[in-house]
Amino acid sequence: MTTDTLQKIKRDTLYTLRPPAKLNLADWVEKNIYLPSSIAAAPGRMRLWPHQRGMAESIGDPAVERVSILKSARIGYTQLLIAAIGHYVENDPGPILVVVPTEADARNLMVNGIEPTFGESPLLRVALSSDEGGRDTLMQRRFPGGSLKLVSARAPRNLRAHTARILLLDEVDGFEIDVRGEGDPVALAEKRTLSYGDRKIVIGSTPVDEATSRILRAYETSDRRVYECPCPDCGEFHEIMWKDIRWDSGKPDTAHWACPSCGVIVEEVRKAQMVQNGRWHITRPDVEGHHGYKINALVSLLPNAAWSKLVAEFLEAKRSPETLKAFTTTLLAEPWRDDAEQLDQDALFSRREPFSLESIPSEVLVITAGCDVQDDRIEITTTGWTKEGDALVLAHEIVFGSPLQDETWLEVDDLLRRHWKHPLGGIIRYDAAIVDSGSGGHTDAVYTFCGPRNGRRIMAGKGVAGFQRPSTALSTSRRARLILVGVDAVKSQIFNRLEAGGSIRFSDTLDANWFEQLTAERITTRYRHGHPVRAFEKISGRRNEALDTLTYSFAARQLVNLDLSRRNQQLNTGNATSARTTVVKSGWLEGI
Repeated sequence: MTTDTLQKIKRDTLYTLRPPAKLNLADWVEKNIYLPSSIAAAPGRMRLWPHQRGMAESIGDPAVERVSILKSARIGYTQLLIAAIGHYVENDPGPILVVVPTEADARNLMVNGIEPTFGESPLLRVALSSDEGGRDTLMQRRFPGGSLKLVSARAPRNLRAHTARILLLDEVDGFEIDVRGEGDPVALAEKRTLSYGDRKIVIGSTPVDEATSRILRAYETSDRRVYECPCPDCGEFHEIMWKDIRWDSGKPDTAHWACPSCGVIVEEVRKAQMVQNGRWHITRPDVEGHHGYKINALVSLLPNAAWSKLVAEFLEAKRSPETLKAFTTTLLAEPWRDDAEQLDQDALFSRREPFSLESIPSEVLVITAGCDVQDDRIEITTTGWTKEGDALVLAHEIVFGSPLQDETWLEVDDLLRRHWKHPLGGIIRYDAAIVDSGSGGHTDAVYTFCGPRNGRRIMAGKGVAGFQRPSTALSTSRRARLILVGVDAVKSQIFNRLEAGGSIRFSDTLDANWFEQLTAERITTRYRHGHPVRAFEKISGRRNEALDTLTYSFAARQLVNLDLSRRNQQLNTGNATSARTTVVKSGWLEGI
């Protein structure tokens, strides 16, 4: 008898012994869940929006094993998830496992979500009180008949150590596959439910990248429900899509919905009526036991999700690929399709402009550098930054010499001490630099160089993989002040900017070889443990120092937290001392 057969027998036996709860979760929530003012604009008894009721009913239905929710922000999902936890604690107790991307997310959900809501709701007020045995912790609570555990998907041991009948996974597109080969965290978490025949698995997330989106794949295997609203004029039901939101040019306040059937203009004041009369439409009725929901912020009744507000956010977001991607994924619930698989070096070379370190454009207000350390040289890319966030690559320079020799680092230091007369009249210098310490056996030399210069924001850096990593984070290592650079995330930002054009500009001092190196990697999708993973892949036979140094220069910009209006005034007055003092005394080292 196989292991799978034994597990099935065990699940079926347990399912027979445990009768499923018969309860309408949506009705129970509205009677028993109270929201505190700390997490709700309208505190008090929770009132579900029409689109929330359908999701709640599926989460509480014992006949539904899986619920997959492809969602945007601003639709009340986190509040609904907390309410569902309250339901299982009170009405259908068992081991509950909640998995979120990071430990910080887990702490935030418990401290700022679950505890305040339970404390405000009379029925749940003492449900998670500490047990006498002292086994409770911040992330692990016991209650009669069950337990609640919140864990991070980042540590695979968290997922191996627990068994759960109710599995709730939030923001699964933010989960990272462990590089040590543990496997996909969603698959690992689901294995913890195999011993229960009446298990419940709820997966929710805003989508990120189309090629690797977990929530998109989960939704595609469900019965694919979409929320449709009736046109007030013709009565036809439609999913409210961004393509049907219209406005007068430059006037977000004129935003309205145009019915795809009759073309009538529906103003914002009629939105609440449309949403109230909406319905969930099942597009794959042949699928049983797996309910899938897709919903975007266009149906949210929150004031900050008004169509006019969303249009205003779109007009601001479309100025750069990064902000447009965030708008598309978090508010429209549409996965991002990255078409910039490989960049055209000739097209980028043709975009060079007549500026350089000796002729710095007047719009440059911040200067950063990224340094790549090789066995026989150190390469440096210098980037200027405008108030609008545009990046101007001013120069790429090479210091030849072994990084194990002091003379090499003295030359690098001389370069990073340079200053230039700014067109506005003042003096401008390097504001920050990151030196790669992660390869080639040069780590100690980099630490020795950077340590005494941390006050000038010259920092040792180390690249860490993962598209969900922050651009920069301060390492907890006590050996040296080390900046962990999310190289995949930063490179993705660079690629998106280069593909869109305009927000990265190039000096005409950069030669064709530099652009060949800049385009020496491409984005690929490979399968790891059966799951698609995006990665940057180096093209065989090509060097990539230009891309690496630009990546570290981009990351160094995150270390500079200045008032750029003040910097502009300082440069205009020619007050170099004031400008320099602002840089040196910044508190970024303490607050990063």
